[in-house]
This record gives sequence, structure tokens and C-alpha cells, in this order.
Amino acid sequence: MGTVRVGLIGLGTVGSGVVEIFSRHREQFRTRAGVDVELTRVCDRDEARFAALGLPAEACTADWRAIAEADDIDVVIELIGGTGIAREVVLAALAAGKSVVTANKALLASNGEEVMEAAAASGVDIMFEASVGGGIPIIGPLKHSLTGNEIASVYGIVNGTTNYMLTRMADDGLDYATALAEAQAKGFAEADPTADVDGLDAAAKIAILASIAFNSRVIFPQVPAEGIRDITPADIEYAAEMGYSIKLLAIARRVSGGIDVRVHPTMIPTSHPLASVNGVYNAIYVVGDAVGETMFFGEGAGSLPAASAVAGDVIEVARHIGSGSLGATGCTCTEHLRVREIGELETSYYIRMLVADRPGVLATTAKVFGDHGVSLASVIQKAASSDAAELVYVTHRACEAEVRAALAEFDALEVVREVAAVIRVQEL
Repeated sequence: MGTVRVGLIGLGTVGSGVVEIFSRHREQFRTRAGVDVELTRVCDRDEARFAALGLPAEACTADWRAIAEADDIDVVIELIGGTGIAREVVLAALAAGKSVVTANKALLASNGEEVMEAAAASGVDIMFEASVGGGIPIIGPLKHSLTGNEIASVYGIVNGTTNYMLTRMADDGLDYATALAEAQAKGFAEADPTADVDGLDAAAKIAILASIAFNSRVIFPQVPAEGIRDITPADIEYAAEMGYSIKLLAIARRVSGGIDVRVHPTMIPTSHPLASVNGVYNAIYVVGDAVGETMFFGEGAGSLPAASAVAGDVIEVARHIGSGSLGATGCTCTEHLRVREIGELETSYYIRMLVADRPGVLATTAKVFGDHGVSLASVIQKAASSDAAELVYVTHRACEAEVRAALAEFDALEVVREVAAVIRVQEL
């Protein structure tokens, strides 16, 4: 049994977990997986991390090139993140004939084609299971176990920060600011939570999943993303009254003439399995024409869950090295499907607005909807103050562009004081 030598670049949360797993399970890798994987060298800019993890000085470096371009390294693990230096690291390692394992969703969602082509040119593997869903196996199943299907749709709760916040808002009535502060205090949210709460993290992940599921490249800028900043406890309560839960959902669907990919807060029926995914947990719900409905559930972040996916990829690459079958994990984006514009979407909508509390207002607002071809399924009216009322509409299926046109007209109406919330409704 030959030894596969691994270099690890990036000793943050996931990187430290990788060190722990390799230390704990190397003997199991030999006996159960049939590969001998040695963590030969590690790199980080913060050299204090080497001692904190008990790593031998001779195996440590602050120079990533001493790993990516080294003759005695077979596999490079990139855990830096982002699209700057991480791109240089990955491309340099691939050019040097090293297989690469990464958890870098941003790089793959923005530069995936470049990375895949570089791996193919060198005849090596590029593996990225940990880029979506942390420890949840989803990339492998989509690329292998489910290839006998035409995938119809992928729906994902793929951001633990926002799912935790929405769960706390639903269970305990917290407002957005309080839920965010709590998530930051517990280490679930960054000091700058923009990528999470504005849906950007989820958009990168669904771009990757859509590319694999539909064999057609989807890149991050093509994914419309809306976050949860405007969700209130009132919206969550109204949703519950109507039999729905609100989740930040990443959606990819096969539709006539292309694919529909988006991220936004979504009202889903409380009876659906995704509605019961709470806290920091993630889940990806996949529908195929042969397999039917499947759901992959687990911890979507954290040191060891994500590190377990990285370790699994490394073992798979080591097996390929042993069998001489490197280079078979590349791009499967052989189709060129159109990514539909968000304005073409047809779905139902929840719309909450504050209006003047006087006769004729309900008829006025209903007429605006009707003028734009938006049919109303229900309306709830509640008093908000002595001179204002709150109207909550749920529409039948309507075109996004027409709904937006109606909302723009509401902005010009004197009787409409505020359109407080617009949430899409997805009947899964």
C-alpha cells in the first residue's frame, strides 16, 4: 500500500477539523478504506495555529507554494476561501499535477469552469463535497447515485445562520436584530453577516447544485438573491395562521425553456419535510423522475461536519491515485440551458401592507392587482392603529413582473402607507 501525501492550506475552523480527523482516523483509513493518507505539510499565515494544533514544526509553513508546487505532495486541500489567493492556490496546484480538494463555494460558483478545465488539462481530480451542505453528502449523490434520473428540482435550506435566526423568530418571537445578535454571540453568524443574511452564501451553493443537477453551468451572478433582513415576527405569525413556515430557500428547477434558479425567503407548507428543518441544520430536497422525492439532512457547517466531507474527498482521490483513475471527477456541464430571469417567475405571493383605515381602500388596492392581472386568493384585514389598517393578501399564481408592476403602483397611492412585506409562496 503506497502512501498518498497530502498538503493542507488553511487552518481555520474546517482546517483544524481536518487535522483532527486525520490524526484520529488514519489507521481506519488504512484498514477500512484501503488507503494510507499522510498529512505531510500544512500552511497558514497565522503561525500560532501550528502549536495550538500540536503540529510538528518541520511540517509547517507560511508559504502556500511550498505545498501547491512541492514534489512530495500528491493532494492539496485548499481551505482558505474566497476567490483571491485561493484561486491562485488551486490553479497552481492543478498546474503542478496535484489533485485538489476544496470547500470553496465562492470559487466554484464564480470560477468553476476555469478550475474544471485546469484539472482536466492536468489529468487530476478536483473534489468539492464540503462546498455545499458541510457534512451532508450531496455533491457525490448528484454526480453518481442520482445520475440515472432527470432531476426536476432541488430545494435547499443551505445556510445555518439564517435558518437558526428564522427558527428563533418563529419559536420565541424574536425580531431580526435580536435573532442576529444572538446568532453572533453563539458563533453562528460572522461580525459582518452580509453573505448569510442577504442570501449570497446560499446563492453560491445553489449555483453549484444547479450546475450538477442539470448538467448546465450556472454561475453566481445569474442567481437572484434576497435575504431575510425584512422578515418580521408578524410575517411569521401570519404564515403560521395560513399553514406555512418561512425559510430562506435556495431553489433550482427545470422549467420549460431552461432552468429557474433563485434564493429568497419562501413560505412553504408546514406539512413539507423542509418546514421542520430548524436551528443550524441544513437540508437539500431533490426530486428525480425515477427516484421520486429524496432529502439529505444534517449539520451544514462547523469544524468536524465540513471536515468529514473534506476527508471523504481526500480518501476518494487517494483511491483514484492507487487505481490509476485520476481525472474522472471533472465537469459534467455538457448542456447549455437558459437561466430564466426572475421576472418570468410564476408563483403565489404573500403581500402585507399598511393602508389608511377608511372606506374604499380595500376596493382600490384590489383594483390595482386586477389591472395587472394578479388574482387574489385571500385577504386578511386587521387594525394596526386608530387610523391605519393592515392588509395581508395571498395571490393565486401570478407573474413576478406583473406583481412588481402592481407594487410600484401602490407606492404612488396616497392611501397606501407602506408595502411592508412581499414573500413568495412555494407549493412543493
